[in-house]
Amino acid sequence: MKKIIFLTGFFGLSTVMSCNDSVLDKVNPNGVTFETYFTNDSELVAGVNAAYATIQGFGLAAREWFFVHDLRGDEMATGGGQLEAPRNQLLIGVNDPANGVANSVFTGWFRTIHRANVVLESANKKDVSFSTDIKNRVTGEAKFLRAWAYYELGTLWGGVPLYTEYVKSVEGAKARASQQDVYKQVIDDLKSAESLLPATYPATQYGRATKAAAQVLMARTYLQMGDYNSAKTELEKVVSSGLYKLVDNYLDLTNEEGEFNAESIFEVVFSPSNGAFNWSGPDGDGTSAQEETIRTQEYSPIGWRNLIPSDKMIDNYERTAKGDAKNDPRFDMSFWKAGDKFNNGNDVINDDNVQGNSSKMDGKTFKISWRKYSVLYKSNSGFITSGINMRIMRYADVLLMLAECENELGNSAKAIQLMNQVRARASVNMPPYPTKNYPCDSKASVFAALQHERYVELAAEQVRNFDIIRWRKNKKATSEPISYFVAGKHELLPLPQTEIDNNPNIDPKDQNPGY
Repeated sequence: MKKIIFLTGFFGLSTVMSCNDSVLDKVNPNGVTFETYFTNDSELVAGVNAAYATIQGFGLAAREWFFVHDLRGDEMATGGGQLEAPRNQLLIGVNDPANGVANSVFTGWFRTIHRANVVLESANKKDVSFSTDIKNRVTGEAKFLRAWAYYELGTLWGGVPLYTEYVKSVEGAKARASQQDVYKQVIDDLKSAESLLPATYPATQYGRATKAAAQVLMARTYLQMGDYNSAKTELEKVVSSGLYKLVDNYLDLTNEEGEFNAESIFEVVFSPSNGAFNWSGPDGDGTSAQEETIRTQEYSPIGWRNLIPSDKMIDNYERTAKGDAKNDPRFDMSFWKAGDKFNNGNDVINDDNVQGNSSKMDGKTFKISWRKYSVLYKSNSGFITSGINMRIMRYADVLLMLAECENELGNSAKAIQLMNQVRARASVNMPPYPTKNYPCDSKASVFAALQHERYVELAAEQVRNFDIIRWRKNKKATSEPISYFVAGKHELLPLPQTEIDNNPNIDPKDQNPGY
């Protein structure tokens, strides 16, 4: 399987800040600087690769990013006492401004923004002539990555400092912008990216942002803003392009062999390197080790098993024991349980070789673990890192977001038809809505079916947290799904204490409420 890996050895993208002027006055004659780099197409491409590499790093997609999303939703429970304290704090809602897991994600996204800004400024150097195609594409990629970073930051932390230029000194630090202004910048960047990015790439360039990726992210942003008309417009562009379709095998959505399939719109790329996980730093920099993800080791039944599905997550799947017409096949394709074969069918999972807590289903106790992104299907060890790409956007999500828009805009019949497309996937083949437990006979009951469908179709794919946030914010949820939730506090994460301490334009009183 061919993958493009965004590795970089270019460290000139980082701004060095110090209160010591004598230190700032010193120049490394062998160092790469903004003025001496970015003189040709390949260097401009290397610059945007550095922004992708930050996202690949363990400070973001390789580890901490999926944890922050999973810990703040209602899909997860602790696997046992082995769950580290900062992660458990997020899971039970007692995290503070010093939480290292959340703060790694905050810092990682700002590193991404910084690198994207360097590229955007470099692409417009007056004394360099880049080829038009490369300049446009790289500009589109950098704007997409900056928009993604601000979408995440704005949704998780609310208003954050808004940087649209390469910051060269401490004096360039900015105060918090409003969440509204952050989302406005995201939309502006994505409109520009949409016009510059190609619809497709050759296989050697898979993993780069496409036009559809910009459209999907724009739709997600509009949904957070409660603008269903604008979200619908962007989603319909993706559907009408004809470039994407649902794949038959649900397992192909989170295994290695199914990467870049017809349903995939955007992925963070990882590559197997025989266990040589790059722990050298959160940025994803360096060429000594290829990038992998720690996800399989964190969640697999044979592994650390730090998080397991919550009982609520398990109970959401349709089963005949609950009066549904059919057991949802996505349950067995999302979770491992005792009796399941793994390692290419050569081994069997049993409760004795799975550590940690148990789950309850239909009044019985089982050890149930996440199968999505687990490499156990072809390995006999969960204590390894893997090269399974993180699927950030896929077509089923497009159809379900479009269904949400249609229902909100008074077109419930169209919403039902879109949800039934997802349920009709060959390997799933669930009875179409309406069903006994999801009658879909009103706008509210269609929304209940939509919430259910998103829950089971996109389980553990880092969308549930943002679903909850937007439904809560837009007053669409009929009940609060998070047990510890306190209004006026848990809507947002606290700004990192280091940001308050180090940014001269952010005061302690600027901290989010409740912290």
